[in-house]
Amino acid sequence: MQRNFLRAAATGAVLLASMVTTALADIKDYEFRLAEPTVAVGKDKVVTVQLVNRTTGRLVPDAVIFATRLDMAPDGMAEMATKVAREPGGEPGSYRFKAAFGMEGRWLLSLAAKVQGETGTVESRLVLKVLP
Repeated sequence: MQRNFLRAAATGAVLLASMVTTALADIKDYEFRLAEPTVAVGKDKVVTVQLVNRTTGRLVPDAVIFATRLDMAPDGMAEMATKVAREPGGEPGSYRFKAAFGMEGRWLLSLAAKVQGETGTVESRLVLKVLP
């Protein structure tokens, strides 16, 4: 009987610890990072970003990215935008995008995503350097 009580107490402690860990998670713990900060001018260039949980350092797979924008806002030309399309493939936690970079300079990649199991939206603004 005492074994059953100890087993139930241990199971309860594990469940409580997992609930506390989940409750402490915050959407601010996630961020997108560029895999490479530079890309060459041209068509069909692939940019890879990684979604990282800052507290654990782990990559986050299966995020739902629902907003993307790529423009030259860092160089004062926000109206100079280009289409950006999600590319299949890549490692879990890495997200690939294809775009055409018509000129060199600094380009701003703006992303918004939902992380499964979390409330809120991860929003990131990443600056790419486009070289000739």
